[in-house]
Amino acid sequence: MGFREHARPVKRILGIVLAVLLIGGVAAAVVAGRESQGTSTATKTVRGVIGSEKAEFFADPKVVKALAARGFTVKTETSGSWAMEELPLDGYDFAFPSSKAPADGLVKKYAVQGGPLRPFYSPLVVVAHRSAARVLADNGLATLNKGTSRGTLRMKPYLAAAGDGRTWQQLKGAGAHAELSGTVFITTTDPESSSSGALYLAAASYVADGGRVATDKAAVTRTAPLLKKLISVQGAQQTSSDAPFRDFISGVGNPLVLVYESQVASLLLQKQDPGDLVVLYPDTTVSSDHTLVPLTENGRALGELLSTDKALRTLAVRHGFRPQGDAAGFTAATAGSAAYLNQTLSGVRQAPVPTTEVLHDMALRARS
Repeated sequence: MGFREHARPVKRILGIVLAVLLIGGVAAAVVAGRESQGTSTATKTVRGVIGSEKAEFFADPKVVKALAARGFTVKTETSGSWAMEELPLDGYDFAFPSSKAPADGLVKKYAVQGGPLRPFYSPLVVVAHRSAARVLADNGLATLNKGTSRGTLRMKPYLAAAGDGRTWQQLKGAGAHAELSGTVFITTTDPESSSSGALYLAAASYVADGGRVATDKAAVTRTAPLLKKLISVQGAQQTSSDAPFRDFISGVGNPLVLVYESQVASLLLQKQDPGDLVVLYPDTTVSSDHTLVPLTENGRALGELLSTDKALRTLAVRHGFRPQGDAAGFTAATAGSAAYLNQTLSGVRQAPVPTTEVLHDMALRARS
């Protein structure tokens, strides 16, 4: 038999073998696919209402991926922290206001067993344009750290100026800056619907009342005229801190705005342009404990995951939050932003926060 005649049956045999192998490979791939589908992590969909300052955290693709890897799909809607108590939360798994006080109200309303969870926190700060910060410093209302873009807001002198209705034109050096005009005030959120606005009143009341936390109506009455001035001069207020901060960064609005430090840190960590931003840490402020109130078992499981999972805690820092019990992690992650951030909160005093009832009364009196 010649070479060509011998090659024909060999080719047929090889063709049959390859076909069998191909069919076997396809079958194996189908089986493997079915097996992988059967063993993949089934995700639980949990719904929650959150403060707007956490919206970017939950929308971050890395956070979404990390949560999915641990079996969670999280769907969120935003609301002012105090406004959450008035929302119909049937069908939701958790509420995530920006501080303990509104969370306490939710715990009471929904008879939450086991208490809330506090995965991370953020102090309140004042962002200022450099010209405004410089004028405040030249008039004894602030101090600036040399060679940096941060400083300290001196609350007692500032509140005295606010109580007197002082204008920028009355401050030396302000005449050189046309954008500084009218009454000196800090833009805040609505204290009746938003946590940051209410906590600002708590810190102001504490300083104005000689370092005493308000505990009753008499204490609120003592500082109510000042608190009303702080709010009434602002006109219409937002219900969340996100919009005023974005306005500030875009160069519109008031030159002094109260925000969460996390909003500034997130901007810097994501390498966005801060412009002429200066961060003023009030010498007496309030740290906002972002507090998750679980309304279902799945909600509690999510809160525990955010509190303990290393990857999620690292991602929380990426969005500017300070994880509970991990000061070193925040300091290390924000080392490149130390010119703006007071990483150790040195020289910053934490004011005690009044009860929910007192804070409500304080906000109501300030807005009336």
